Amino acid sequence: MKRLCSLIVLSLFIAGCASPKPPADLVGRALDAMGGTEALAKLKSLSLKGTVRQADPEQAFEPDGESWHTSSEFELTADLPAQVFRIDWVKSYTLPFPVKRAFSEIVTPQAGYVLGVDTMLRNKQSLANNPPAHAMSGLRVATNQRELLRASPSLLLEMQRHPRDVRARSDVAVAGVLHPALDYAVGQVTYTVVFDPQTALPIRIRTMDHDNIWGDVTYDLVLSDWRMVDGVRIPARRVYELRGKPVQEVQLTQLAINVPIDAAQFEPPAAIKAGAAVPATGHNHHQWVIRRQFIGTYVDSDDPGFDNRAMSSLRLDEVAPGVQFVVGGSHNSLIVEMSDHLIVFDAPVSDGQSRWTLAAAKAKYPGKPVRTLVLTHHHMDHAGGLRTYVAQGATLVVGKGSARHFREVLSASFTHNPDLAATDLSRAAIMEVSDKQTFSDGRRVVSVHLVENPHAAGMLIGYVADQRLGWVTDLWLPGAPLPQKITPLLSSVVNGVKKAGIAPVRFAGGHGSIAPYAPLEALATAN
Repeated sequence: MKRLCSLIVLSLFIAGCASPKPPADLVGRALDAMGGTEALAKLKSLSLKGTVRQADPEQAFEPDGESWHTSSEFELTADLPAQVFRIDWVKSYTLPFPVKRAFSEIVTPQAGYVLGVDTMLRNKQSLANNPPAHAMSGLRVATNQRELLRASPSLLLEMQRHPRDVRARSDVAVAGVLHPALDYAVGQVTYTVVFDPQTALPIRIRTMDHDNIWGDVTYDLVLSDWRMVDGVRIPARRVYELRGKPVQEVQLTQLAINVPIDAAQFEPPAAIKAGAAVPATGHNHHQWVIRRQFIGTYVDSDDPGFDNRAMSSLRLDEVAPGVQFVVGGSHNSLIVEMSDHLIVFDAPVSDGQSRWTLAAAKAKYPGKPVRTLVLTHHHMDHAGGLRTYVAQGATLVVGKGSARHFREVLSASFTHNPDLAATDLSRAAIMEVSDKQTFSDGRRVVSVHLVENPHAAGMLIGYVADQRLGWVTDLWLPGAPLPQKITPLLSSVVNGVKKAGIAPVRFAGGHGSIAPYAPLEALATAN
């Protein structure tokens, strides 16, 4: 009896250590569960209608908070053998301004196109065309192609057709339970496909992405609510998770396959077809491309920070002695010269933009390192390039309640960063400003001040005292026409200036340009 028990235990141990099922078995079982290889191979066209909610946690009021920005309706039409897609959108944005936009996207294997206005930051080609239209940047084409394949009912069929690109891998934990998974390499993209061990269906499709705040992140498409449509099982519920948190919720309301489609709808206007960018390679800016579209502020360009159709580079504008304004893109920063070092306000967009700013600062002020980086707030578009400065020794200055967040951010790995080599930044110096912080070299005084506002917790404004120059981000766009009535955002600037006891004559902005402060102050007084 003792020997029998030992044999049972040994057999259970061997079974537990058995190698996972071969990739072909997992793929084959999944295809059977989805309706069978033959049925999927007969898929010629796809017609879907649905709704989408989108959120970006790095645009929330609190760091890494919840913030749903966009609700949309869409209609997708696909010619699957030709791999061409058209998506007609009606998007309702809540931030940064409430607005509804209707536009269409066309994606082909060679290029992509936008018909209509899809952003408040239109590029040069969009502005030049009437009706508005433009060819997508190579970054956007590559990102759209990646996401369309991720969600395609043909993904498993492609895995079966290209077995050399499919690799066995360790199981993936979902809600504490291990699930079988495979890696599938398509060019420079690797999808991790996770399967339900009971149904055999694919339930999660993952990529490892670079997030400009959190570094290495998982980006998952979670599939559920599978419905049989003419012999093919298709998921009607699709939730996209970033670092395990939902950022997109898609619900299909109509599903049809192999319906007649008009090929003319995939043809872009000739004016934008010529010279269209090919899909970009060798980048990992996917999260920037995806999530800037959530709030309708994406600049469709092959440089994430500026419209490369309109200019070739950012530039420095000297706005006062020893003060340089970094402009030319969608997001600005400010360089302030001190006796033996520099202070920089904001690190927008990416480490690529920060590298440009550092190089420009070094050329302008040789021998003076950036010793201090002031982040006005935590939002990804104004803080996404912080690692470049911290990696070369700058102290990070942030508003009240933000230090813990940025300590976690700087402790995260960033091996997928396309602009900066990975290094350990976990011991970086971080200074948290609870009310006011002053920096002085005995000649110039620069101060930062906490401002109560409705946009972001821990918001700071800056002030260069000898030039009576303020720095503000997102609360006011200096240079833009002032409204007839004061807004809560603008009021927070005026109230912050009064509370700080500073006397600015001008303000430079993280967006916009430079403007006199007096008209804003007068508007607040009049209201």
